[in-house]
Amino acid sequence: MTQILLPKLTKLELQIMEALWTRGACSVREIQESFPEKKRPAYTTIQTTVYRLEVKKALRRTRKIATALIFEAAISREAAQRRLIDELIGLFGGRSRPIMAHLVDSGTLSLDDIREAEQSLLKLAGERENPK
Repeated sequence: MTQILLPKLTKLELQIMEALWTRGACSVREIQESFPEKKRPAYTTIQTTVYRLEVKKALRRTRKIATALIFEAAISREAAQRRLIDELIGLFGGRSRPIMAHLVDSGTLSLDDIREAEQSLLKLAGERENPK
């Protein structure tokens, strides 16, 4: 299986991507307006970050309306989340147990989450035993 190298995204870049994942294609101004008024970055900050995301191939230009460029996400939310989780697990030397223990202790991980994970693991184990 070929793994696509996903770009590493900063917190601001992830917030911009979240606007695109939630709203769909947007102009820089629309992305800026998606931020809460009290913590809204300057237009030029958003514009520079959008252009950096374009270079990283995380988003792409789709069209131009008058003078406004319209951008859309080129990577999925799920792919970006997987990259972040992989980085986090890497910080723990590839061990997921400390992360799971924290999620359980903090009450973030529910019994339903555990059951769902168990079903996914059983399905994955079955696929590995009986490849198509």
